[in-house]
Amino acid sequence: MSVAMICAAATSARADEGQWQPYQLPQLKSELKKIGIAIPAEKLADLSKHPMSAIVSLGGCSASFVSSAGLVVTNHHCAYGAIQRNSSPEHNYIENGFLAKTRAEELPGGPNTLVYVTDKVENVTARVLKNVTPAMTGKQRHDAVEKAIKVLIAECESDKAYRCSVPAFHRGLEYYRIRQMMIRDVRLVYAPADMIGNFGGDIDNYEWPRQGGDYSFLRAYVGKDGRPADPSPDNVPYQSKDFLVVSAAGLKNGDPVLLAGYPGRTSRYKLPSEVRAARDVTFPQRVAEIQADLDVIAASTKGSPANEVRYASVAKSLNNVMKKAQGLSDGFARKDIAAIKDAQDAEFRAWYAKQPGKSPQLLAELDSVIAADIALSDEEFGHGVAFTSDLLKSATTLVRLANEGAKPDAEREVGYQQRDQNMIRARLNRLEQSYVAGVDQARFTAALQRYAKLPKALHVQGLDALLPAPDAVAALYANTELGDTAKRVGWMGKDAAAVKASNDAFLQLALKLDGVTQSLKDRRAELDGNLERVIPQYMAAVIAWKKSQGKPVYPDANSTLRVTYGTVAPYSPADGITKGPFTTVEGIVQKHTGKDPFNAPQKLLDAIKAKRYGQFKDPVLGTVPVDFLTSADTTGGNSGSAVMNRNGELIGLNFDSTYESITKDWYFDTEITRAIHMDIRYMLWIMTEVDHADNLLQEMTIKYPTKAAK
Repeated sequence: MSVAMICAAATSARADEGQWQPYQLPQLKSELKKIGIAIPAEKLADLSKHPMSAIVSLGGCSASFVSSAGLVVTNHHCAYGAIQRNSSPEHNYIENGFLAKTRAEELPGGPNTLVYVTDKVENVTARVLKNVTPAMTGKQRHDAVEKAIKVLIAECESDKAYRCSVPAFHRGLEYYRIRQMMIRDVRLVYAPADMIGNFGGDIDNYEWPRQGGDYSFLRAYVGKDGRPADPSPDNVPYQSKDFLVVSAAGLKNGDPVLLAGYPGRTSRYKLPSEVRAARDVTFPQRVAEIQADLDVIAASTKGSPANEVRYASVAKSLNNVMKKAQGLSDGFARKDIAAIKDAQDAEFRAWYAKQPGKSPQLLAELDSVIAADIALSDEEFGHGVAFTSDLLKSATTLVRLANEGAKPDAEREVGYQQRDQNMIRARLNRLEQSYVAGVDQARFTAALQRYAKLPKALHVQGLDALLPAPDAVAALYANTELGDTAKRVGWMGKDAAAVKASNDAFLQLALKLDGVTQSLKDRRAELDGNLERVIPQYMAAVIAWKKSQGKPVYPDANSTLRVTYGTVAPYSPADGITKGPFTTVEGIVQKHTGKDPFNAPQKLLDAIKAKRYGQFKDPVLGTVPVDFLTSADTTGGNSGSAVMNRNGELIGLNFDSTYESITKDWYFDTEITRAIHMDIRYMLWIMTEVDHADNLLQEMTIKYPTKAAK
């Protein structure tokens, strides 16, 4: 039986668990109907039809079209890079917000603000694995798979309007080729003040109750021929084939929701040993490392508003990762997920032992490659600590780009082919908005000191003797020109001889470290090849086992388009405590202190005090709702995902999860797992009563309640 057939047969899941590939939805039609979803499952499975044709990726976040003129709505934090890029102490759009009243006033999102429109997904497993043989070493197998994927991508990208990828599903059991139109002229249209979009800041991150107006608007532009084009004043708004109707009719406890987006990574099929390594080592280390780096950034930007603005996006991203890692550590302490996995693993192994045709060595090989993976991951963590410098990362990229440039394009390392040139250039340019020499120097110096103190197992083989001493770091910054954007980008296209002849201190350091880094990559390729050989066999057995129990079978999230569904629902984090499912604008007043991060804008407080709620007043709550909870299955990458009602109309934006839910990436607990969404009525109310974004309200198709609440 094929994996697709196994997955199709084993879909008797509860409505809240499962990040489903669209093609699986017809097999879930009874579940969708049971909770009240009115859209036919077959339509949801068709990427060319509404509403799926309106769902887009921002490359790390999700979003959706809300007009035929390329207007995109997503989270405030997803557009934060574009907001920060255009901000300065004189025009602080982070603090004050931004609204373009006309299209001429829209601001460039920058080279890393992209919109991806998925239009084709096809199973290419047979082609990826065609030349793989059992006799191959791990690296040979990995290289064979990589070579096949490069061919599939090159084939797909013969039309330069598209960006293609071939991600693995079920940890290498299946491969799908995904074609996306990549729109690279994306402009900032509207973002509320940070005191609305990020109300509560890092204190409220992952917390409930929450009152975040986490939304912003972008617009996708293309050439006059309708095809993606480099940013230009001659470009025109992308004519989106479909867009979501915005519903201001609201919803109530128990109502069904659909959520579509691009979830990043989950680890629900990990072994008990992997859970323990994450719990005992990985997440505590990550929290300590990020906190230390954040402390350095804070200390080295203190007293300089310009530098604080430059590093605002960096600090925000690091804080988010750190709090999630801390939440995972706390979640593992609160519920013994390793013990749950032990029981599941024992049950699986007992079942597997009884299966005809079982592999006698599979489970022993599995345990061996997982142990090796955990050990190598430790070294990779150490490597990341030692390379905590944006200039060193840039120099490393330039050295590798020069070395790979001597090879035929098909033989170059992934990430350094011709197709990657624009993204590399964008990354090198982006540093302009988030780099200060003194701050980067402080980060690198402190990181080298932390690396020296790491346990021996986390030190990279051969690296220690090549690293500069902390007191030698200042000389590196005094003898480099890579801090200058034009000169940094100017190294693109230079050959290896030119780089080697350079007297730039950071290029020379990167050259010295390149061999050790490549050795680490080679060891990773060998190990990945072995993982790719063993884990798919294991996953095929796990799928068959779960199918025999009638349990859900869906792949771990991998940044590809997924659909989940659930209901508006409160939860009980502890005995006698029930939270949710709605918060309201009155909660903003209650939390307001006048100090960051609970410093609501006065015009917002005035509107609440005057109860200017209009048609956005909920008839049950008696006020304007802000955020709400559902049982939908989400993770990082789902930020900005469209939350739709039973008819596929936009009623919210996903932006977070409760703190108790963070461990859902590893284990989904149906009792307490809740996603946090911004109620679209709050966004519309802000646009109407506070920011007066009348031009955008008129552009969108909005379904208002048939009768305004009084």
